[in-house]
Amino acid sequence: MPIFSDASRHTVLVLELFPETAAIDQGELVLGGVRATALAEEFGTPLVVYCERTLLAQAREYQRVDPEALVVYGTKAFANVALLQLFAREGLGADVSTLGELRFALRADVPSDRIVFHGNNKSDEELRAAARAGATVVLDAPDEVERASNAGVERVLVRLTPGVEAETHESIQTAHSESKFGLDPDQALATVAAARGRLDAAGVHVHIGSQLARIDESLAAVDRLVEFCTRCRDQLGWSPRIVDLGGGLGVRHARADQLPTVAEFAGALVTRFREGWNEPARLILEPGRSLIGRAGVTLYRVGATKRSGSIDYVAIDGGMSDNPRPQLYGARYEALIANKAEERVDGTYRIAGKHCESGDVLIDAVELPRPRGGDLLAVPATGAYTLSMASNYNGVPRPAAVIVADGNARLIRRRETVDDLLRYETS
Repeated sequence: MPIFSDASRHTVLVLELFPETAAIDQGELVLGGVRATALAEEFGTPLVVYCERTLLAQAREYQRVDPEALVVYGTKAFANVALLQLFAREGLGADVSTLGELRFALRADVPSDRIVFHGNNKSDEELRAAARAGATVVLDAPDEVERASNAGVERVLVRLTPGVEAETHESIQTAHSESKFGLDPDQALATVAAARGRLDAAGVHVHIGSQLARIDESLAAVDRLVEFCTRCRDQLGWSPRIVDLGGGLGVRHARADQLPTVAEFAGALVTRFREGWNEPARLILEPGRSLIGRAGVTLYRVGATKRSGSIDYVAIDGGMSDNPRPQLYGARYEALIANKAEERVDGTYRIAGKHCESGDVLIDAVELPRPRGGDLLAVPATGAYTLSMASNYNGVPRPAAVIVADGNARLIRRRETVDDLLRYETS
């Protein structure tokens, strides 16, 4: 059994949250064979770094769950053409919910039969665009049957709200009885009946929430989905040929987090559905966060450090404008000082952003070697719902993003500039 120093032990434990290629070389964090300091020097900070090997490994793990299933990337986790192209080459599709996300998928040449278009309030323009693209549209309200038909949509799924309350933050629960998404069983049944007369009613969709750490509620949703399919067969003489089981599996942001693997989570859902429903149906899986969350690391430059009362503050050159999840969902993160990853931990620090908000705190408390101005802070598991939810608060431009693989880094999103922000001003 290897014997670690306290510093090495801390680094090894935190490194579990980083991408598969993360390593420490001569005391410095390396991602995809590229030193973190070299990435920061070439591309600036804040910088989101994606590991290609981790992205591909997660995609392939989902495909192994059911080789016949269609895996569609939940684009809202981070709409990016390069990521969509990478996944499309692996046979994945795209789950989109707006005209903008659809345009990203089309720009990436995602095949039309692999695009699923969601949304609880689709505009007529979005329905027409989905029809032109040949996407499968998920009906989310009774009136969408007529509107989708008028727009020229062909293939549709009906979104069932199974009345399951996922154990996650209330803002990302999507299947409880008062959810804004989907239709209760009676409404869904009536919508299937109406859709059959005007559209290709291909199947049913269900999704219960995001950042899920348990399987139980998802299994309950599958059971209710099977009950609904049985009801459709018995009352309408209709059985789905496509069943979308959604996504929602979370990722570890902190060492204390315990989550199922892709095989444990998605595999259990597929097995449960197949056991309950023995008629032929092609499955769709919609992972987003669990595809790209661990693959992403954000690099920040340390600025001011000071003690305020009993708190040691470390300020970074980003914050809630590039990652609002701590403020929105109470998300917890951990970190390493990338340029001195093997130095001994000497205290607990609060990582504060640069914005004019007392609540702009990225990490409330993290153990680190003493940070100094100019150090490079690396925050793992930031690949999902960070850049996609970023803002220009305080007039701060949004960060760049790169993909690293085999010692090379490729820019996949350029850094915004203040001039970019001023382009929208009219005087």
